[in-house]
Amino acid sequence: MHLCCLDLEGVLLPEIWINVADRFKVKELRLTTRDIPDYDELMKYRLRILKKEGIRLKDIQKVIAGMKPLPGAAAFIKHLRQIHPVIILSDTFYEFATPLMKKIGNPTLFCHWLKVNKAGFITGYQLRARDSKRKAVLAFKKLGFGVIASGDSYNDISMLKTADRGILFRPPASIAKQFPQFPVCSQYAALIKHLRKS
Repeated sequence: MHLCCLDLEGVLLPEIWINVADRFKVKELRLTTRDIPDYDELMKYRLRILKKEGIRLKDIQKVIAGMKPLPGAAAFIKHLRQIHPVIILSDTFYEFATPLMKKIGNPTLFCHWLKVNKAGFITGYQLRARDSKRKAVLAFKKLGFGVIASGDSYNDISMLKTADRGILFRPPASIAKQFPQFPVCSQYAALIKHLRKS
């Protein structure tokens, strides 16, 4: 049996941080793992900006409450779950993503946790594990599962390399060029065809 491991933002949901950046008009928050490969570096940068701008967790959650999945994402997940068990491996946080998961049928989500002080400011984060996407795929394979994976950013590459098959979905041209060993899909119908193969 094969498991299907998917990234979340950029594959099923819009980028949360870009929506936050646009809502509060803070262009520095538009940077994502498509731009900065080092996740710790990116998150420390984001936390400095949030503190500087006085943006609390509840402010971000209000933005998230108004977000919708990417067009076709919910139907894609429903279809895919009829073919393979689906697990979302993401570098987002449960405090962000949980409400959005309901909008795509509540697939299983593995991500991280935020640290929040009494005033409601995000002060840090707790990673499930470093390089958690790759480690999750390794664990699934040790349990005897085949793994097919898809993502769009630098932080997905180790997951795609570790899986039995990896597919890039709507990546920036620079990432597609840098990792030509992975097929590239831009539509859910094409991605389903790739994910059907086992």
